[in-house]
Amino acid sequence: MGKGTDEIIEEKAGESDIQPDDFSNEINPLEVPEGELSRDQEGSGEATSFMELYEESLKSIQEGEVITGEIVQVDKEFVLVDIGYKSEGQIRIEEFYDGNGGLTAKVGDKVDVLLERKEDEEGVITLSKEKAAKIKVWDEIKKVYEQDQTIVGKIISRVKGGLSVDIGLQAFLPGSQVDLRPVRDMDRLVGTEQEFKIVKYNKRRGNIVLSRRAILEAERVTLREATLKFLEEGATIEGAVKNITDYGLFIDLGGIDGLVHITDMSWGRVGHPSELFRVGDKITVKVLKFDRERERVSLGIKQLTPDPWSNAGEKYPMGTRIQGKVVSLTDYGAFVEIEEGVEGLIHVSEMSWTRKVRHPSQLLSVDEVVDVLVLNIDANNKRISLGMKQVEPNPWDIISEKYPVGTTIEGKIKNITDFGIFIGIDEGIDGLVHISDISWTRRIKHPSEVYKKGQEVQAVVLNIDKSNERFSLGIKQLTTDPWTEIPRRYKAGTRVTGTVTNVTDFGIFVELEEGIEGLIHVSELPKDKKGQSLSRFQVDDVIQAKVVNVSRDDKKIGLSIRKLEETSEKAAYSSYLNNKAGATSNLGELLKEEMMHLQQDGESEDGSDDASAKLEPESETAAESAESLSGEPEPETVVKPAESASDEPEAVDKQTETA
Repeated sequence: MGKGTDEIIEEKAGESDIQPDDFSNEINPLEVPEGELSRDQEGSGEATSFMELYEESLKSIQEGEVITGEIVQVDKEFVLVDIGYKSEGQIRIEEFYDGNGGLTAKVGDKVDVLLERKEDEEGVITLSKEKAAKIKVWDEIKKVYEQDQTIVGKIISRVKGGLSVDIGLQAFLPGSQVDLRPVRDMDRLVGTEQEFKIVKYNKRRGNIVLSRRAILEAERVTLREATLKFLEEGATIEGAVKNITDYGLFIDLGGIDGLVHITDMSWGRVGHPSELFRVGDKITVKVLKFDRERERVSLGIKQLTPDPWSNAGEKYPMGTRIQGKVVSLTDYGAFVEIEEGVEGLIHVSEMSWTRKVRHPSQLLSVDEVVDVLVLNIDANNKRISLGMKQVEPNPWDIISEKYPVGTTIEGKIKNITDFGIFIGIDEGIDGLVHISDISWTRRIKHPSEVYKKGQEVQAVVLNIDKSNERFSLGIKQLTTDPWTEIPRRYKAGTRVTGTVTNVTDFGIFVELEEGIEGLIHVSELPKDKKGQSLSRFQVDDVIQAKVVNVSRDDKKIGLSIRKLEETSEKAAYSSYLNNKAGATSNLGELLKEEMMHLQQDGESEDGSDDASAKLEPESETAAESAESLSGEPEPETVVKPAESASDEPEAVDKQTETA
């Protein structure tokens, strides 16, 4: 009575010889045959009385023993069990509820109980059904462990390092012993019943370690021996997906694993094996290669069906229009799956007649269904060239009929570049106005100086190149080329007046009229006193020059100042020679008359000097009169006229001497 209940249970649990059946032979005073009782009563004083026998039987039932009793009463709090003692023992009713809350105790049921206490102060016998069950479980655990048997348990929860299993007592299943391979998701096993082996146990500490892997390994060895008997190359067998990797599937064939590489899973495109299969799936595979020594097996799934490329040439001849699903996009095109295992390529150049497709994503997306035309097929190399634009008519086939050369069109400017402007003509077709075709005469450095994006403009169709898909337009062709009249208006030898627009190392450009310029080459410019030709000219100077040559095709006008001055000098010199004789005769007469007049007046020598001084301006007047009478144009430069003026005093002096 002095020992605690737990200590008693521990001691009894350690006694391997104790079995519940050992208590079935205990003497029950109520079951003593009547004949024996009567004989005892009739015996001498040496015979044992009934009460003595009863007391002896009660002493044989010890606390901590497992006894089989019978339920005699069930009330709200306790279940009364007859264990053959002088009074019934009681068990709390909570020990008879199952996991679903149902009561399992019925009157008349036999039950194994542990005698925790014979009688307390109130004379109550305390029993326990649960503790009796634990003692029996330990006996079962010992038996299973020693005989290398298995035990069934239910995984109840996940704990640190493994799983908790209920086998009547709580046991521990390490994570490394759950399966043959590490299990990433052990939570899926919670609530399942499995078969285990007991690796080790300790009654005193209450520790039990289980293993499921040991059972699987034993089964695997048996299956491997059976599988190796019929495993050979070319065989078709069934297996289960054991593991999934980026490069393929591991298949459990029964004690031996095989690999299905991702390239052998399907004739079509497979992004990842998990797209088609999951762990545990049952699949049929074909043995491609088997290394019996290393026990390595290469498997295939697609080999179970014929190669679709074997008859692709017959099914998809050139020119066939078909439908397919876009499975991949690259920089150079889109891959389209025509059927499982057969893919074709739409190159970016075959996607649109009019648009410049830089990337297929501008027109297509993955999983989109498109209509295509077979352009070429090479079944041996498993290549099909497809075209998307060929499904629709080529707009360039009718554009030349719709817009013949010389037609005036109108459209919006879609783009402006350094070399010209693009004008929208039809949907997807743009025409180019080159910068040289914008104006006949204006020098344009960039088209943006004249036009803006979105502006409506008119242009003339100059050329249509269907093969290269180019549409050439011109704006200046809307008006007549002014250069057709330039050779007539600016003939060689014509004197012109213009404004300097640019001074370069090789000459100066002179604007003769709006948009019309001429060039005075440096060799056609007069030199100054320092020998420089360009120093005296600046932009916006108004100068005169002589037309040297005109090229309508090259749209160039050659000018010269040097030749203009040479012409002026020759004209002035010729005029002077033609008028020299007449001018000398008139001057002589005037001088003679003047001398005679002076002699008559008898003026002094001083007076004569005054008369000589007076003659000088009159001589200049006479010279000017002679020039005005000649009718020749006045020279443009000042160099030659200045020389002519300096010759006149010399003539006057000679005439004076003659007189």
